[in-house]
Amino acid sequence: MSAKAEHMLTVAGSCFCGAVQFEITLPTLFCVHCHCTMCRRVHGAGYVTWIGVPYDQFRLTAGQAHLKVYRSSEHGRRSFCDVCGSSLFCESTHHPDHIDIVLANINGAIDRAPQAHYYFSDRAEWIRVGDTLPRFGGPTGTEPVHE
Repeated sequence: MSAKAEHMLTVAGSCFCGAVQFEITLPTLFCVHCHCTMCRRVHGAGYVTWIGVPYDQFRLTAGQAHLKVYRSSEHGRRSFCDVCGSSLFCESTHHPDHIDIVLANINGAIDRAPQAHYYFSDRAEWIRVGDTLPRFGGPTGTEPVHE
């Protein structure tokens, strides 16, 4: 192991019941809030906060048999625990080099705070956001939104 790798911080995560466990090695690629309709419906929430890490910085440590995958679109799939139902991961052919992980399932601090709101134009009408983070939307969810 290189000296650099020895000093990298590893953070654990799990589903609500603990049947599925994983760890990530920092640094993360991003931390963003997603307001898309799929995320809202899968999580039963106004929006979801995701982090991304390259696949080589992600390791499933327990519960492979409890991890279920749902193909949510032609390019994406979402994984959840079949015991407690926690939504855990999102993978997409649009970003084949990294995995998206629900920040709420991380059991410790990561290296960054949320950086932006994506698919903000699709947000639930009852969501009021009071922060000053950049907001993106439009058809791709990544175009600047000016209000």
